[in-house]
Amino acid sequence: PPIMEILTQSPGQSAEEIERYITIPVEIAVAGLPGLQHVRSISLYGLSSVKVEFAYDTDYYFDLQQVLNRLNTLTLPNNAQPVISPESAIGEVYRYQLVGPPGYSLRDLKTLQDWVLERHFRTVPGVIDVVGWGGLTKEYHVEVDLNKLVAYHLTLPQVLAALANSNLNVGARTLNIGQQAANVRGLGLIRSLADLNNIVLAESGGTPVLLHDVAQAEVGSAQRLGTAGRDGDSDIVEGIVLMRRGEQTLEVLKRIEAEVDKLNHSEALPAGVQIQPFYNRRDLIHVTTHTVLHNLVFGLLLIFGVQYLFLGDLRSALIVSATIPVALFFSVIILMLRGYSANLLSVGAIDFGIIVDSTVIMVENIFRHLREDGHREPRAPAGSTPDAKLHKILVSASAVDTAIFFSAAIIIAAFIPLFTMQGVEGQIFAPMARTYGYALIGALLATFTVSPVLSAFLLPETVRDQETLVVRKLKAAYLLLLRHALEHRRVTTGAAVALLVLTCAVAPRLGTEFLPKLEEGNLWIRATLPPTISLEAGEPYVARLREVIRSFPEVTTVISQHGRPDDGTDPTGFFNVEFFAPLKPFEQWPRGMTKEKLIAQLQTALQRQFLGIDFNFSQTIQDNVEEAVSGVKGENSVKLFGADLQMLSATAREIKSQLAAVRGITDVGVFEELGQPNVLLEVDRARCARYGLTAGDVNTVVRAAIGGQEATDIFEGERHFPLVVRLLPQYRQSLDAIKAISVATADGAQVPLSEVCNVTLRSGASYIYRENNARYIPIKFSVRGRDLGSAVAEAQAKVERTVKLPPGYHLDWSGEFGELQEAQARLAYILPLSILLIIILLYSMFNSLRDSLLVMVSIPFTLIGGILALLVTGTHFSVSAAVGFISLFGVAVMAGIMLLSYYYQLRNSGSPREAALMQAAEVRMRPVVMMCLSACIGLLPAALSTGIGSETQRPLAMVIVGGMLFAPVLILLIVPVLISFLLARHDPDEREGIEPAPLEAKAVDTDEPADISHRRSDGPWG
Repeated sequence: PPIMEILTQSPGQSAEEIERYITIPVEIAVAGLPGLQHVRSISLYGLSSVKVEFAYDTDYYFDLQQVLNRLNTLTLPNNAQPVISPESAIGEVYRYQLVGPPGYSLRDLKTLQDWVLERHFRTVPGVIDVVGWGGLTKEYHVEVDLNKLVAYHLTLPQVLAALANSNLNVGARTLNIGQQAANVRGLGLIRSLADLNNIVLAESGGTPVLLHDVAQAEVGSAQRLGTAGRDGDSDIVEGIVLMRRGEQTLEVLKRIEAEVDKLNHSEALPAGVQIQPFYNRRDLIHVTTHTVLHNLVFGLLLIFGVQYLFLGDLRSALIVSATIPVALFFSVIILMLRGYSANLLSVGAIDFGIIVDSTVIMVENIFRHLREDGHREPRAPAGSTPDAKLHKILVSASAVDTAIFFSAAIIIAAFIPLFTMQGVEGQIFAPMARTYGYALIGALLATFTVSPVLSAFLLPETVRDQETLVVRKLKAAYLLLLRHALEHRRVTTGAAVALLVLTCAVAPRLGTEFLPKLEEGNLWIRATLPPTISLEAGEPYVARLREVIRSFPEVTTVISQHGRPDDGTDPTGFFNVEFFAPLKPFEQWPRGMTKEKLIAQLQTALQRQFLGIDFNFSQTIQDNVEEAVSGVKGENSVKLFGADLQMLSATAREIKSQLAAVRGITDVGVFEELGQPNVLLEVDRARCARYGLTAGDVNTVVRAAIGGQEATDIFEGERHFPLVVRLLPQYRQSLDAIKAISVATADGAQVPLSEVCNVTLRSGASYIYRENNARYIPIKFSVRGRDLGSAVAEAQAKVERTVKLPPGYHLDWSGEFGELQEAQARLAYILPLSILLIIILLYSMFNSLRDSLLVMVSIPFTLIGGILALLVTGTHFSVSAAVGFISLFGVAVMAGIMLLSYYYQLRNSGSPREAALMQAAEVRMRPVVMMCLSACIGLLPAALSTGIGSETQRPLAMVIVGGMLFAPVLILLIVPVLISFLLARHDPDEREGIEPAPLEAKAVDTDEPADISHRRSDGPWG
């Protein structure tokens, strides 16, 4: 969804101060914006990150403007300036390493990254920004010798003021020289270290005191907030190119690659400096596209084979198959006109077997009427002598046009729940729903136009309808079973109901998950070090972790990101290390090795060698999306809301212990919010007053002497770098040294900080998480080796039973499980509405509630096959599987319509009830089986596929394949039995005492289309 991350850096402030002075004011400023869904924030040392999430249906740029308008009214302490981060959950499309020749320093590479590459990439259309990781950020440093400063009776504020005043250019308007106006400019910018060293600070006995008399000026580096490493190199410069929201990925990547090629072969980069990419989303797109196209082409060939197998006529199979390109092109044209693009599920999950179902019915009916089996010719309308073949085709098409139209409308109505999906699942399945809807409309148009015309061109006036061996065998077996079922109606109905009840009973054993994970071909591993570790202390562990991960032969390279980048776009601390590990293609892996086994082996190896470090395994895009949706770095999390940080931490540890005891729950960890060591210099105002000092005087010295204070910027052409003043390291490397730092009083005396401050070492908050104006602490976890629903349900019961929450505290289970609950809640009321719409469409067709409900009976019996398919294959029930069940609705109803409508055509033509029922079942057996098998076969490759890109569509395909495999048997047996049961007492023959004729009594001409909406009816069910 539209998410704006508001970043505010305020160096030197603790997490509590950041929360109080920056985070809460920003949260208040953006509150009440239209379409606002959630406000989540993280406050940590020197950085505030506030994520403002809007509803999916809002306009991103409108939301962005509203946030900017609110921020413009905000004034924050210490001149802190909030900025909107360019970071996007799905925007990271290209990663590279900047390498240089031997002797080229990390500082030089980082300078090129910040001042050359970032500017070049930002000019590429579709690119919004570049995030740099690692390297050394260039600064100019003035490190003051405190003893010399005291000897010359100078103070740090005087040094800062002198440096700022010595780095200025001024303008003095113009001076007329002759007839020309000359600009008058005073030039005083610092151009070199020599200029810097010769700045006059003061005058002592007629002798100027220069900067080099009391300080050392040098080119240095900013204090590092994070590092990047790759394989054996612990310090590299990495760049991440971010795509603008709404852009087309392949087009943007094409431009990025062209820019990289130009930079690598131009003078923009010094000789020997190269951009080496190690991640390009094009690879994932190409692999998934190949998987999808393979499944589609294979499915099309199988559909064609089914048509030929049942019709035994190549031309008829071609006519049916011709609907597919027409429907697909129609859909693509509409998508292009509306500005949509294709994605994995919008095309990959389309079952062309369902698309051609209408055509199957149409062509099969035309084919059947063009046979030369002795049936008498259909009667032409009075007063006309049309061509015999064209008239046959017209009459054949007219006989099924109503049933086809309503069946297609019902299939589209069955997809209504897909259009109403929201959140992540809505973004994934809405394109599929659109594409399916447009394709069905295109198929319907093709069925009523292209199919009859092609039949007129390709089919002869009479065809030799010699039923294929498959059809003859199936029909013989089916009629035998049908007669047996009709003779034992109660037993058949009881067995069907028992099968349905049994399936419903075992359905709860299906595991549940939100969405199957799209395989990206990489690993994203997060290691959580001790919360108070320093950057330098963590680096040896990071190097060893890279070495262990790289030792697995399935891994091609390992890139580590330790800490956070300088721009604060990843708000975390030195305890957080993330590893990106691209994997070799699966076909190059050892036989029997799977990604699940690789993760298990990696986890065992890492936990055995690195005790006390928590690990989390995910993938690049998956990790970004999960963090964006839930606000927590992890697949799932329990958010414990409350006000007191101590109470939150203690209770969170209890919850963690309970989660760790649940089978299937792994990677459990608490994001510790307390324990951050702080060196506190508390100003004693009473003692300061005795020396004539204020708290501001003391804190000015503290900030400049220890942390360093920026005095001005030094320009090098277009580039500029901060000039930072601070004391030499020996004056700030220990508590005793800090206590000895002197503060100048108004009369020139020097007072140590220990005289005016209480210097102590105490722990405080390292992180403060907030959501919707309330504090919380996250407990993250993953689920592996078990379905998400049952694992979380057990965890919820265990936590509720054993953990007593303090008054005013509550839990929120978020992440994938939260998304699953929201999706299930929406489907719970959308599905009944969709079914009600289907019943209304059926009623408008049959003009009978009884008949409408009779057709609806097909649905539950069709779902049996889908449930059994999930059970047999061990596939969990997910939103993807739910979409598959929704797809079954329309096909099941279509089969019921074809059977019941043809039964009424026969009855209205004068056939006795039993004869009409048997003939309807016999005639409709072939189109119903063809229709169901086409839907089944069309997605069989997707159901069996294991390639990258097949994961999200496999549950959907599995359900449709299983459902359509069982559907013909259940529909063709159960529906005739129910017709015999339910319609017997309303049958005109039985009410009027007419003796029904035997099946062989007469041949019935059913070429004329029959009106099935004005039958005699009795009672409210008629």
